[in-house]
Amino acid sequence: MVITGGTKGVGKALAEEFVRFGDNVAICSRDEDRVASTIMELKQQLRTVDGNNKVFGQRVDVTKASDVSSFADYAFSEMGSIDLWINNAGTNAYTFKPLIHQTEEELASVVQTNLLGILLCCKEAIRVMRQQEVPGHIFNMDGAGANGSATPRFAAYGATKRSLEQLGKSLRAELKFEGITNVGIHNLSPGMVTTELLMAGADNKISKFFINCLAEEPKTVAETLVPKIRAVPSSQANSILAKTLGTGEYIRFLTNSRAYSQILRRLIVGERKNKFVPED
Repeated sequence: MVITGGTKGVGKALAEEFVRFGDNVAICSRDEDRVASTIMELKQQLRTVDGNNKVFGQRVDVTKASDVSSFADYAFSEMGSIDLWINNAGTNAYTFKPLIHQTEEELASVVQTNLLGILLCCKEAIRVMRQQEVPGHIFNMDGAGANGSATPRFAAYGATKRSLEQLGKSLRAELKFEGITNVGIHNLSPGMVTTELLMAGADNKISKFFINCLAEEPKTVAETLVPKIRAVPSSQANSILAKTLGTGEYIRFLTNSRAYSQILRRLIVGERKNKFVPED
């Protein structure tokens, strides 16, 4: 299985959890040193699980077509097939400010990584998966704004994440048009996670309230998501209705009911106050 942006935050936590299940894992990141150190950590973990499996990776800039193509070929060559590919790499340029105050470079970084990067990764994942005998499943990681809600102070980020559901629908239609029946396109939602990206915005009362109220650590999120992701290939293969893999699943960690429940308990009994950041 492949995880882009797999050297920190949610991506690394997902990689660690897949390794715990004994899966082959390929990661990538723009930081070569992070890739090397993360591979060492995962291999150490893998020794306690199943020494026959593999952990490997490359330095990859997902906005560069040649990087993504090379990585896809490398992962396919190492594993023989790719059953799961998670497009996790993303950024908000680590800035929280209105659009009118953002630089051209910051906006370009967000759009190129979160949208162009996803497009290139989907393209290459489909290219290698369509030639294998086993089905392949691509998961695009969403984020704040994916449901159409406002994302003030990171409007560009929200816009890119809102586009992913539409992208999934388009790709499923294209796969059907092309007669590619062994590739599934899905969305993955981690909710609010205490990564560098989120915590960079913990600088005001409202942000601190919602981070404490709704966020979880990457490990907690990965422990819930990974079993559900791993179950998709078998569940879709066994579906009588799924003549192709184009049905698309949307796996969510922070459901509406969970979010409303946690907000309500916070307002009534003060639960989770100061859980991650001091509010007073």
